[in-house]
Amino acid sequence: MTTFPNGNTALSLTFDVDAEAGWLGEGEEYARRLTILSEGRYGVVRGVPRILDLLARHHIPATFFVPGYTAEQHPGLVDTLLEAGHEIAHHGYLHLRSDKVSAQAQAEEIERGLEVFERLGVPTPRGYRSTSWELTPETFELLVKYGFAYDSSCMGDDRPYLERWGDLEILEIPVHWSLDDWPRFGWNIDGGGNVADPAEMRRAWIAEFESARAERRHTSFTMHPEVIGRPYRLAELERVVEHVVAAGDVWFARLDDIAA
Repeated sequence: MTTFPNGNTALSLTFDVDAEAGWLGEGEEYARRLTILSEGRYGVVRGVPRILDLLARHHIPATFFVPGYTAEQHPGLVDTLLEAGHEIAHHGYLHLRSDKVSAQAQAEEIERGLEVFERLGVPTPRGYRSTSWELTPETFELLVKYGFAYDSSCMGDDRPYLERWGDLEILEIPVHWSLDDWPRFGWNIDGGGNVADPAEMRRAWIAEFESARAERRHTSFTMHPEVIGRPYRLAELERVVEHVVAAGDVWFARLDDIAA
């Protein structure tokens, strides 16, 4: 069993700030779809401030995965996140799915994202999360090449572990669809989706937390500001947080701290 700095278990709250990049990466046709782009923008304009208020009320540090394009389009975003003490991690540049683009495009996603962060004064990111959690051999090699401390895209365990490809390895801080808000609430006019009962998310995530607590392990939740930032959904997230805080033996940790 693991001993954590502030308790018997550790929990990380993570947020993918896809904004407009989340749709532009799907194809050039989205550049003229103003309504769907505006929903992505909502995540920065309304979702992130609400999330930051919640985190501040409970003194919780979090990890924000930010595409380079999002950082460029909303430069005040990264400054705000850093000033609040949160980690900014790599989430590509234009939110391109690695498994759907060439090796060259995968390299450009990593390199352009790093270039944007450097230009905006963001510390070199320690962590990476692939778009839609699809990690390819080419991207895996790039993560090792550029010295990332961890990846958070795979599902081979429910504890941090070493993910391997050939002779390469990287520390994996795993994810899962059941611990993500998007499968519950993500919806668009073309592909459909769900508009689920947010109380189900609360029940499932509290159950996951309690299982992690019983096993003295780390777990994390993945969220998107345009999704979880809707007030009635954020209210359920706060109930999850309140339950965790009341347990009293939990280390809320950024993913870079978990990796360390």
